[in-house]
Amino acid sequence: MEVLVLFDSKGGNVYKLAVAVAEGIEQVEGVKARVRRVKETTPIEVIRASDQWSKFYDWKIANVQEATLDDLEQTEGAAFGCPTRYGNPTAAIGNFIECTGPLWVTGALVGKAGGVFTSTTTMHGGQEATLLTMMIPLMHLGYIIVPLGYTDPGVQNTRAGGTPYGPSSVSGIEGSPTDVELSIARAFGKRLAETTRKLRG
Repeated sequence: MEVLVLFDSKGGNVYKLAVAVAEGIEQVEGVKARVRRVKETTPIEVIRASDQWSKFYDWKIANVQEATLDDLEQTEGAAFGCPTRYGNPTAAIGNFIECTGPLWVTGALVGKAGGVFTSTTTMHGGQEATLLTMMIPLMHLGYIIVPLGYTDPGVQNTRAGGTPYGPSSVSGIEGSPTDVELSIARAFGKRLAETTRKLRG
């Protein structure tokens, strides 16, 4: 049984959350994580204007396989993650989801477990709005939304990212997710995998 971890990451912070989610998924016996990236839609000249973004872009293109619709159909659950853009998901992950019409028509994703995660530069950068907005197309596709809730104590104790809607981080411009934020992401991955196994097992 596999759970897809699908991400869009610009400077690497969402990717770090994705890795932590995947680690949590694989804590559940009999469940494997499949990590994939969406196709980048930002113009290359914009990417090259940022050293951090440019370096991570080159790394992810070389090291992480690009997602296809088969990845959604072949896995039993999915976690979707991306940075926030003014309280909304990025264009890249939105573009991927817009291509899922053939799966929607056939009901291929109905009844699968799905969840979301994000990262922002600032504390009030739109984390919860982004997470909620990301859930809407998953509902149309028939995913059963799996929130983190308050199932992990880190959600109560965090002073940065981490929400009951899904994992998040406040990473700053050149920062990284904190240990607490990564722990919350692992807890979410484990919860998503456990739910997937109950639904599809």
